[in-house]
Amino acid sequence: MGDRVVVVTGPREVAIRDVAAEPVRPGTFRVETVFSGVSAGTELSYVKGTNPYLGSSWNAELGLFEPGAVASPYPVERLGYMEVARVVASRTSAVSDGDLVAMTIGHRTGYLGDPLVDRVVPLPADLDPMLGVYAAHMGPICANGLLHAAADFAQGDARDLGDGVRGRRVAVVGAGVVALLTAALARRHGAASVVVVDPTPERRAVAAALGFDVLDPDGDADPAVVLKTRWRHAVGDRGADVVFQCRGQAYALHLALRLLRPQGTVVDLAFYQGGAEAVRLGEEFHHNGLSVRCAQIGRVPRGLAHAWDRDRLSAQTIDLLRSPWGALLRQHLVSAVVPFESAASLLVDLADRKRQELQVILSF
Repeated sequence: MGDRVVVVTGPREVAIRDVAAEPVRPGTFRVETVFSGVSAGTELSYVKGTNPYLGSSWNAELGLFEPGAVASPYPVERLGYMEVARVVASRTSAVSDGDLVAMTIGHRTGYLGDPLVDRVVPLPADLDPMLGVYAAHMGPICANGLLHAAADFAQGDARDLGDGVRGRRVAVVGAGVVALLTAALARRHGAASVVVVDPTPERRAVAAALGFDVLDPDGDADPAVVLKTRWRHAVGDRGADVVFQCRGQAYALHLALRLLRPQGTVVDLAFYQGGAEAVRLGEEFHHNGLSVRCAQIGRVPRGLAHAWDRDRLSAQTIDLLRSPWGALLRQHLVSAVVPFESAASLLVDLADRKRQELQVILSF
């Protein structure tokens, strides 16, 4: 019996295909997918046709996008990176039959895993399996944002994920999944205040239900004026100690810079698919001596690789999900559970904004 896989064949063209299932060989294991989370950013960029990998070639050695053959042409056959799966046959000591694991295998019914190639995150028995979709990749992205803030404040010697937020005033721009997980991690690791800024009423309502203060950037009060009035450090020194920018639009980065105290840092976790004309670098960025640090899961802060890796970031994610935060996140983040067979139409509807969801999880 084969597997079924979600494939993007072109802009707004999504299908579910049958593929042959590889036999289990020595050193490998087979899983059957239980849940798969949908990313409204990265995945939809392939459905919309806006992902930079679709229009240029990625030179990994130089770290540059270059004209020429595209890096990831259609069809995109591995879409998705938030999977929970059950081991059904193992010929490796790395996992056992019956284990529940988090992996990044894409939206598919089954997969042949190799512990020498694939990241495998064992899930504890007391964790809600649906929350396991965050353990392998999405949660570590957010934890890595905190680690970048910690490296900034600790001058490269971050020993704890809370070193950048403990006792500090934190603003989070955006109220999507990345933003809310980041805000929850900041609160769990001792932030004195966490304020979430987002223009969407429904998302602000979710942030408020999670216990965060919220501000509307399109409201009557300018969030930068509100927070710089509220958060005073010294004369001429007002604003957030650190801002986590989690909304992939240029105006959001500009807003994040305006929320910062002088010489503060924006830790940027957003994925920008267009230009950045609205980021007015001649204003607050220049006059207040600000910094922007891109925190992406491909690397931890320079100098910390000896102490921090993706497995440790996954462990921090699981710690959050096993805490009382887990039930809150399960209740308020997961906005829809959809059968796998409906994945193709779901992704097109999300790309066309015919359907608005915070976190959709495919069930199998």
